Amino acid sequence: MRWRGVPLDVLLAGSGVALDLLTTSHAGDTKYLPAETNVPMALLAGLPMGLVRRWPVPVTLYLGVLLVVTDQLGSFTSNTAQILVCVALGVVGNQSSWRASAVAVAATIVATAINIADPGIALTAGSWMYSFLLPVFPAALGAYLRNSAGRLEERDVTPDALLAAGGVAITVLSTWTSWHSGTQPVWVVGLLAVVGGLSLGIARRMPGLVFLVQGVLLLSADTYLNDAVNTCVILTLIAIGVFAMRVASWAWTAAAYFAGSLLTAIAVVGDDTHVTPFRVGVLMTLVATPIAIGRYLGMRQAAVAAERLGAEESARAAVAQVRADQLAERERIARDVHDVVAHHVGAMVLRAGAARYTAPDGPVADALTDIRETGHQVLQDLRDLLDLLREPERQPHLLANPADVVRESAERMAAAGLVVDLDLDPATDQAPLIARTSAARIVQEGLTNVLKHAGPGTRVRVTVAPAGEGLSVEIRNGPPPTTLERLPSSGRGLAGMRERVRALGGTLSAGPDGEGGWLLAASLPARSAV
Repeated sequence: MRWRGVPLDVLLAGSGVALDLLTTSHAGDTKYLPAETNVPMALLAGLPMGLVRRWPVPVTLYLGVLLVVTDQLGSFTSNTAQILVCVALGVVGNQSSWRASAVAVAATIVATAINIADPGIALTAGSWMYSFLLPVFPAALGAYLRNSAGRLEERDVTPDALLAAGGVAITVLSTWTSWHSGTQPVWVVGLLAVVGGLSLGIARRMPGLVFLVQGVLLLSADTYLNDAVNTCVILTLIAIGVFAMRVASWAWTAAAYFAGSLLTAIAVVGDDTHVTPFRVGVLMTLVATPIAIGRYLGMRQAAVAAERLGAEESARAAVAQVRADQLAERERIARDVHDVVAHHVGAMVLRAGAARYTAPDGPVADALTDIRETGHQVLQDLRDLLDLLREPERQPHLLANPADVVRESAERMAAAGLVVDLDLDPATDQAPLIARTSAARIVQEGLTNVLKHAGPGTRVRVTVAPAGEGLSVEIRNGPPPTTLERLPSSGRGLAGMRERVRALGGTLSAGPDGEGGWLLAASLPARSAV
């Protein structure tokens, strides 16, 4: 069940009326008003709370005016108006701009000061402080909750601190003038007031224990300090509301309701109180109000938690779907590459092999042998690449030592016509495998580029040496010896090398060396940056 809109407004209005009827149940005739006006005054004070969510500032100003009027008439409804105007200020701070909040707070400070001041007596410094802090606190609390909406988590102690501070403010500000009027020492009464307020700080964590503590304090105040009974009733109702919010069991909620009704009845019903069905209904409604609000907030929190959990599940499902789509796309790419490239390369290897057996010994036979062996190597590398596309988590299989790959590449390019001078430092074997493998691939691609763009007869010097914990690769070629008919090129070789080096967190540079040749230099760190 989710309470929304009008039902919540009706609940707020009913709570305001019930609160005033409870606080004025013992009130008789006053100098200006007879006892029969208690019910109309309760309606005037409580019903506007039904509009406080929509028009918080006008309701706050209205309650401030009502506070002044009822104070001048001597009506006990002024106590209810003082409480309700603070509630309205909390809504103002939560929903309105700072200018509107400032106007509402200033008007309430004036109304509170008039309510506190006795006729003919000037306000003291303490009274001014009380008049200022009482309206400012709920407005500041509402503004804070607005700014921190959605950030209060179970681990966050901010709501607990606010409950504790609010509890201490209620108990101390409303009872400190009567601490000396009881039979107990002042320090004992003050300590119990502070403890009672602070206990609200653990109400969210241990709602049952706090409700029990508030019940004990209420019974103690009813016995030893009657002036603090109303304050203890308010704390008990707050504890019941938090209990209903945190405990999902309806059975325990019903038990808390009956216990709260009994405690409230013990506190407000005296020997001379005339018990009527109307007053019983008011008392039961008053206790039911915080329970209804607590259940509503608890259901809202549960709904938000369920929505958050659903969003997380949806996000995980979306990630899994993207992952599945990526794997499917990888599988499709692998299949297409195998069907196209492997077919043609395989046919090339077969033809080179067949031609090798029919060709006489010499340079042609050596070239055909080299084509066949290179094709076999390409097919094996292609199979490993396709396996990696199909299973990204699979560790790629290393077919040969990277140093042997470098030497084989130099020999193959020398057989193709390049004049290769290889300087491979033996200490490179101590470098990490990923760096050595990447260096071998760069040497392969770099020598292929030299053959494409400079042609046979070009002198090339290849240097692979340790650099710190990683490796440095340098491929420097001289100018082409003759006019070159360039081979077809996709232009992606250099970009692929850059991506490979960048994945390791290294650097790669390529460009003219200033002597008519070309210089390719790469630095490969020991650890990948990704």
